[in-house]
Amino acid sequence: MIDTPVFGSAAAAAPHHLASEAGRAILAEGGNAIEAMVAMAATIAVVYPHMNAIGGDGFWLIHEPGGKVHAVEACGPAGALATIARYRDKGHDVIPPRGPDSAVTVAGAIGGWEAALSLSKSLGGKMPLKDLLADAIRHCSEGYEISASELRTWPQQVEAVKEAIGFSEFFWPGGEQPKAGARRKPEALGETFRQLASAGLSDFYRGDVGREIAGDLERIGAPVTRADLEAYKARFVAPLSVRLPGLTVYNCPPPTQGVASLLILGIFEQLGVTRPDGFDYHHGLVEATKRAFAIRDRIVTDPAFATVDPANVLTEAVFAREAAAIDKRRAAAWPFKTGDGDTVWMGAIDGSGLAVSYIQSIYWEYGSGCILPRTGINWQNRGVSFSLDAKAVNPLQPGRKPFHTLNPAFARFDDGRINAYGSMGGDGQPQFQAQILTRYRFGAGAAAAVDAPRWLFGRTWGAGSISLKLESRFDPMLLARLTGAGHPVEEYSEAYSDQFGHAGMLVKHPKGHVEAAHDPRSDGDARGC
Repeated sequence: MIDTPVFGSAAAAAPHHLASEAGRAILAEGGNAIEAMVAMAATIAVVYPHMNAIGGDGFWLIHEPGGKVHAVEACGPAGALATIARYRDKGHDVIPPRGPDSAVTVAGAIGGWEAALSLSKSLGGKMPLKDLLADAIRHCSEGYEISASELRTWPQQVEAVKEAIGFSEFFWPGGEQPKAGARRKPEALGETFRQLASAGLSDFYRGDVGREIAGDLERIGAPVTRADLEAYKARFVAPLSVRLPGLTVYNCPPPTQGVASLLILGIFEQLGVTRPDGFDYHHGLVEATKRAFAIRDRIVTDPAFATVDPANVLTEAVFAREAAAIDKRRAAAWPFKTGDGDTVWMGAIDGSGLAVSYIQSIYWEYGSGCILPRTGINWQNRGVSFSLDAKAVNPLQPGRKPFHTLNPAFARFDDGRINAYGSMGGDGQPQFQAQILTRYRFGAGAAAAVDAPRWLFGRTWGAGSISLKLESRFDPMLLARLTGAGHPVEEYSEAYSDQFGHAGMLVKHPKGHVEAAHDPRSDGDARGC
């Protein structure tokens, strides 16, 4: 039996303990959940740089105490120089995953912080920006110990990332991965945070920081210009939602894969599974995932270019149709493409019931690998998800937003509970979300739902095989049944593996207390007051 930490009225959860502590401190000082999340987002960008950076993107779900749910889309478009012709002229058939040519898009995360703080102010938030960035600045100037997660992370295409501008000097001095106990002091990044604390977050795009970013991007040959930065603003968008018995579940619209996360839950509900952890439960979720991803891959693109309203596939009729196509005894074929990704999910809930589910990412581990020398910012490689085929669902085009695996989740129960949850993990995100939420609905506590053994269908985060991967804690009889049903089972040796995401969940109950847990697979925890 795993007990979930319970806090009196407010809590924060993150995959690194220094980030959850930054959130707890803001909540304890009277800050709200949005302010706590900005402090967490800044801190995690410093101390967990293999998973996220301020040179990346972010997506927010924010639940107001009165019940309204807001979504913030903080993802940047492809730069003005990011044309198919440019890449073809360089001899590329696909966008390179590392180096300057992978730094295709504007970084939207800071714009998302700015948008979220504007909502916070309208709700009474008063914490000064300098206080929200103080922990991040301190960790930059004093240094921090490199996390266990980073030390055990071996980047995809390691030689290419080592050759990225600034990578080896900053991340792997001497070209070798750091050892346990090593410390890092990102002083240039600290100066960038100090400037933002003084001049405001918009300085990242339209001020001195933006000028330095643009200059560095131009010098290294990336296709993002100063005009691209100056034009960028995050935006509030309408969240997607699905009604299930006893609760409503929310997620972000395209260009994220939030529609897939909701489709899995809606399709699975139609299967009539009554308990967790048996064959029907796991087989049903895997098959629902396949059906959901097939729809996702047809319709998710930059919403400005979309031909299908995602709300039109989140209906009882679609759920019933897709569930009816599932063979409850046999696995369906898996012909679909899969995506990689490295990300952090974090959550915060304050005493008033303001709640945040947030994702921040640079796409692959270490993103492009390029460290901009004047600002110390590591830039993302999110543009890798574009195609150089002009007829593709997501073709490269200046000003176009790429497909995003990122999708924070939120659930509101009819009995008054509110639940912020999510995970990192590329294509695994919808699968991990479905596993932890359904286990919670079947009666597990938040910590038990997050701790339970997980599986992943497909390929993500450096795992090349297309299989049903499972942690080692599953019942061997279940593995035998899944294999017998045609699932290509691959059992991992680890009981807890990074390959199965860093997930978290916070639940505020009607009486005010908060259950909160973050993943034992990460370096994080939950803290509150």
